Amino acid sequence: MALAIPALTLFSFASPSTLLAHEAASGFKYPLECCSNHDCRQVSDAAVTERTDGYVIQATGERVQYTDPRLRDSPDGVYHWCSAQGAGNTRTICLFVPPHSF
Repeated sequence: MALAIPALTLFSFASPSTLLAHEAASGFKYPLECCSNHDCRQVSDAAVTERTDGYVIQATGERVQYTDPRLRDSPDGVYHWCSAQGAGNTRTICLFVPPHSF
């Protein structure tokens, strides 16, 4: 009886610099920890309300406090919301916000 030897499988690993998620329309790259190629998108000013204690995602009512590590400065000055599966009714992964309005 002949012994079958499995074929050699080669693995290719991407360098950390190639592990970026997709880009916003303005050209900045969403960080991998926020987006897995479909979770982030630009949203209108009406989609997020700024309050004295943080931000409210209008679609879900979720509050993201100023001290929350998911809160990020927006490189292009507009709101970007990263939510699980890119859906409009799931939890926030990251929220990119423009400078404070007050």
